[in-house]
Amino acid sequence: MEIVPVIKQIYSIMLLKIFNFYKEGFLSMTVGKKLWLIIGIKLVFMFLILKLFFFQDFLSTKGKTDKEKGAYVLEQLTNINNKQDGKH
Repeated sequence: MEIVPVIKQIYSIMLLKIFNFYKEGFLSMTVGKKLWLIIGIKLVFMFLILKLFFFQDFLSTKGKTDKEKGAYVLEQLTNINNKQDGKH
């Protein structure tokens, strides 16, 4: 008898039991569902709404191609290092 298929079967059974544990726990929640809904709404707000209005694509103003953007980033990183080296 080979051990590898037995181990894979044990892992799949364990993963299924863990999944069912969390699924049953979530389905039996009363207050928790409302809290998860609030968390979900906050995440959607933070990642979609705030990104659209406050975090514009800054690199698009610094170059049209990826090579130009990469050169700008490299220049900024090396300038920061040079400024810090001068302070020591």
